[in-house]
Amino acid sequence: MKNKLIGFVSLTLFSACASLPPKNTENLCEIFREKEDWYQASLDSARRWGVPIAVQMAIIHQESRFVADAEPPRPTILGFIPWFRSSSAYGYPQAKDETWADYRRKTGKDWADREDFADSCDFVAWYCATTRDMLGISASDTHHLYLAYHEGQGGYRRSSYLQKPWLLNTAQKVHRRALNYDAQLSGCRQELNAEN
Repeated sequence: MKNKLIGFVSLTLFSACASLPPKNTENLCEIFREKEDWYQASLDSARRWGVPIAVQMAIIHQESRFVADAEPPRPTILGFIPWFRSSSAYGYPQAKDETWADYRRKTGKDWADREDFADSCDFVAWYCATTRDMLGISASDTHHLYLAYHEGQGGYRRSSYLQKPWLLNTAQKVHRRALNYDAQLSGCRQELNAEN
């Protein structure tokens, strides 16, 4: 019994540590050095969907700050009674239930998990690729891809983002982060490729 308890506690602690966000989310090279599987996951998605690694990573940074089980905040009633969340957005990509189900159905990834980084990269790249194909937005245009990611492709088509100055500012921040990530990656890509 004691060994089972020790095993359970060890597994729980290991699971908690495995899903911690990177220590320095401002430097893509440091992220990939710390999270060794992440470079290959984002590279695989870039090759599959044609969406640059820096674009994927900038969107995931904005959506979850690389927290595996991120969720929208739960509002309270009377300041202390928990209420329902306003969205089903969840995980690294903050994908809503219906969009995630659509991704799994269309890609055949029935067991994909929003808490799995490789699945999340693939989802973000897939969504950006479908946005590129549907709306004609370049796969490297992080600003407009993020607006479509946040508002949905229909919302983007209706220009719903024009009524949200805060979202336009956020999309600009995501764009700048992608540019920074891309510049950083150019300095360590050779090293990362040699390790993978």
